[in-house]
Amino acid sequence: MSLKVGQGRSCFHAALVLSVISAPVGAIESIDDREMANITGQTGITIELAASVDIAQIRYVDDAPLDINGFHLSGHNGTLLDNVKLTLDVAGDGEVLDYGFSELARRGAEGTLNPANPDIAQAMSTYSVSGQYGKQFNDGDLVMHLSPVDSGDPASVDDYLSAIDFEIGIDSIITGGNPDSTTLFSDIFLTGYLGPTDIVIRNDGTSYVRPNGDLVQASELQIDSHFRIDDGSLNWEVADVILIFNLAAVGIEGLQVHNRRGNDTKGHFGMANLAASISAGTSATSGAEGMSIHDVEFRADIDMPTFRIGTQSIGSVYFSDFVISDTSMMVYGH
Repeated sequence: MSLKVGQGRSCFHAALVLSVISAPVGAIESIDDREMANITGQTGITIELAASVDIAQIRYVDDAPLDINGFHLSGHNGTLLDNVKLTLDVAGDGEVLDYGFSELARRGAEGTLNPANPDIAQAMSTYSVSGQYGKQFNDGDLVMHLSPVDSGDPASVDDYLSAIDFEIGIDSIITGGNPDSTTLFSDIFLTGYLGPTDIVIRNDGTSYVRPNGDLVQASELQIDSHFRIDDGSLNWEVADVILIFNLAAVGIEGLQVHNRRGNDTKGHFGMANLAASISAGTSATSGAEGMSIHDVEFRADIDMPTFRIGTQSIGSVYFSDFVISDTSMMVYGH
């Protein structure tokens, strides 16, 4: 290599170029394969979230519209929905990453939390993977784990469970448009706490057959969330919207959704759990192609201390060990 330089400032430039070129060369050292295997260069991405969301109207139109009016999402009392940490990792083959209550299981193993606590003991069993705590994933799986930024006192389970507070409001859900319309629900208001939530996109190019015969893609979106509703209310205006009750003009006040009683509490830390998988699929019955929603599971206890029909309360309604499982749906247009 040759450099042609002039006088004065050009000499300085030449010296600078030579120093930049030569400096890294002296720092380069060869490493063997074993050392190379220990260098990943990847630690994932962490995003801290804070938000308040208000949407005046969400409209779905078929032949007539379905309107969701006055949607609101925030923290308690209209504050920001904050203290939320979202970690994103593209897993290596067999990599163990945080999942569910693995953080509390880890604290139990370290002695920060009491491992004799039934919830802690169950979590330590559920999330234990070869000396680590979490869940093992396949090469290329995209793993998103939502948890608190600040979970308070590490020795307090309650601090962890109440670290992310939320508030959801919907003014009304109306079908039919104007001038003719029907109000399905109104004055929906829920406050509670969000527990660990996981969203996983599986990297798998194969397909498989479900027990009901549906053919679905193994590259699927998996959702698993724990949450608790401490206070909720709604007015249910028309019949046949939810077949559990099949009643009209129902009002519910003081609604709570949790998992504090019954035979299915261990490892859930008093929180309800909702899980589902979503992928492309083909119906075994109709042959239609659509969106398969499968492995749906919901576990909770539900309290409705004020159950009103019309203007009068008829008493209280309580569900223990309310479980929906082995549920599949194929969604497609017609």
